[in-house]
Amino acid sequence: MFDVGCWTFDVQPQAARTFPLAPHAASPFSGLPLQMKIMKYRTYLIFGAPGSGKGTQGKILGAIPRFYHFACGEVFRSLDTRTELGQKFLAYASRGELVPDDVTVRLWQANIADAVRSHIFKPDIDAMILDGIPRSVRQAEIMRDIIDVKKVFHLCCPDRSLIVARLKKRALKDNRFDDANEEVIRKRLATYDSESKPLLEFYGTDLIEDIDAQQTPVKVTYDILKSILEI
Repeated sequence: MFDVGCWTFDVQPQAARTFPLAPHAASPFSGLPLQMKIMKYRTYLIFGAPGSGKGTQGKILGAIPRFYHFACGEVFRSLDTRTELGQKFLAYASRGELVPDDVTVRLWQANIADAVRSHIFKPDIDAMILDGIPRSVRQAEIMRDIIDVKKVFHLCCPDRSLIVARLKKRALKDNRFDDANEEVIRKRLATYDSESKPLLEFYGTDLIEDIDAQQTPVKVTYDILKSILEI
């Protein structure tokens, strides 16, 4: 049993594929107080292969006071596919590939800045739970001066057949076109192995916490919270 009201927290590769942004585009953090622009956001990463349960754990943790959950995949899926960015996402997702690093990070920055402005995310007192970003070493390098990573919770699920089954089930439940085709699923897993898994080496063993993702969701949540409380 965890009494969240008593928790206290101290504030704290692949070659880049690019779609150049406008050279004089305004910073997504323009208009924010100086403190919010220069502070590094206290962050916990939920990391693992597609279907390992990152979104489930992110939503659970995001419902706890003083945690703010950002799910990059949900933001991309909510894009208007009639826009240029929406078309880019659609093209990459349908092939099981990652969206280019600069597009991903720019979209993340814009959404976080909006959340700060609207006081949904209060970085001076809230911890950020990131799910789906960074997904490559290049993204992690770009974000290094923005986030202060306290822990990387690696949701381990070595049984790939279980992952495939989970994704197919999710496709039917949530109408997720990118989860319905087994060939695309296998491509996504291969992309994870080649482009995302090197993040474990980037962050190093001191920050990595391996969590058995084949357990029940509540047991996974328990293990994550236990680790956070021990920090």
